[in-house]
This record gives sequence, structure tokens and C-alpha cells, in this order.
Amino acid sequence: MEPNVRFWITERQSFIQRFLQWTELLDPTNLVVSIVSIFLFLEIRHFTFYSKILKSLILPQVSFYAYTTAFNIVNGNASYTRRLHESLLLGTGVIASSSFFGVGILKICQIFLIPQHKRHYSELQISHVSAMNVVAARSLEPIRGIEVMDKEGNVMGYSRKAGTKAVKDTAASRVVLFGTSAFIPEVFSHFFVRTQFFRQYPWSLWTFKLSCTVLVMGLMVPVSFSIFPQIERIQRSELEKEIQSATEETELFYNRGV
Repeated sequence: MEPNVRFWITERQSFIQRFLQWTELLDPTNLVVSIVSIFLFLEIRHFTFYSKILKSLILPQVSFYAYTTAFNIVNGNASYTRRLHESLLLGTGVIASSSFFGVGILKICQIFLIPQHKRHYSELQISHVSAMNVVAARSLEPIRGIEVMDKEGNVMGYSRKAGTKAVKDTAASRVVLFGTSAFIPEVFSHFFVRTQFFRQYPWSLWTFKLSCTVLVMGLMVPVSFSIFPQIERIQRSELEKEIQSATEETELFYNRGV
């Protein structure tokens, strides 16, 4: 059995233990691209039909969802058969659709919502589209099924139900990650603009929001990764009949992905 799989199966780690481990494994420099993209996206409040303004809206969206799509595909469950051209076509489609929904929802917010409510809908939009991105990028897992194993690492079969649960749990963790990372800086900024410091230095809001976003996301990444175990457990009774008949184990395991 792969040592990493054996470790996650045998170790019944708590949330705190998983959080501490993820903080050691994660390299903060990998977050720079996505953090900047998210911040640029949140900072866009008004735009017109001039080419320059459209670029400032679309490019951050495309780069952000290109990053998250690639991350979701690479770090999903790879136990099922997947060809390179399928991954490329799937990734391209997911990037295009995520960017389309992201820009479209933001445009609706710009047109129909009063200014003080725009940012709240932007926070909801980030969480919603990010969850959809996970579901779309890993859509082959619920269709083709992923490996389920016994406690010794022996593969008992491929389960579509386990694939569905893996994608659903990962999508939920993304909602927590991006929803919190978008919401908390807005809350802090709401109080920051009421301070005397902001009145004297209005430009400081940009620096404050960027710093707050970096700090919150830096914390929320390991939190979101730790909500669910890397190797999840599933009862045999919840799986397909052909897998139930292949083993007497009451509890099986599968790789959730990240």
C-alpha cells in the first residue's frame, strides 16, 4: 500500500491535528496569484463598455478560475481512467463557464443592486462559483467512480457514490474557504472606514483590505483543507451492491482529494 494512504487510514486525526499538518505542508508563496486575483476582483466596483475596463474585469476572473480549475483537476482523485485530452477539454470548459458566470453575476449586481449591497453579493458569488468549479472540474469522479479500499489498502472496486461524496465535501470546503476569505475583510473594512486614520489617509483602505485578505486566506486555506479527512471513511452499506458483495468489511476508505 502507498505509505501516504496507509498513514491517512491508520491515523484517526482530529480537526486540530489535520490543521497543524496542513499548515506545515502548505507553501504560502503558492497563494500569491489567487490572492491577488481575488483582491482585484473584489476591488472592481464600476465598469463601462470601454475595452480597457472590460479587461480589468475579465482578466482577474479568467486567471483566478484558471488557477482554481487546474488545482482542482490536479488534486482530485486520479484513480479512475482519464485521458489527457479529456482533462484539457474539461479544464477549458470549466474555466470558460466559471469566468462567464463570475462576470455575469457581477454585472447583474452592478445593474440591479444598490451600491451598499454589491459587495455582499460578490462574496456570495465567489463562494457559489468556486463550489461549482469544484463540481465541474471533478465531474468525472461521480460518473466513472473512484477507488474504495479496505483498511489494508486493497481496492474493493470503483464507486460512483464515493466519488459523489468526495466532490460534495470538497465543494463545501471551498465555500468555507472563499466565503470566509471574502466576507471577513469586508467586515473589517466596514469598521476601518469609520476610523480617524482612514479619514486622514483614504488610500490606506486598499492596503488594509489586501493585508486582511492575505492574512485571512492564509489561515483559511489549512482550515478548509482540514474540515474533512484526506482519506475519508464510508460505510459498506452506502456503496454499490457489487462492492458490498466483494468484502465483509463494514467500513471502507477512499481518497477525497484536496
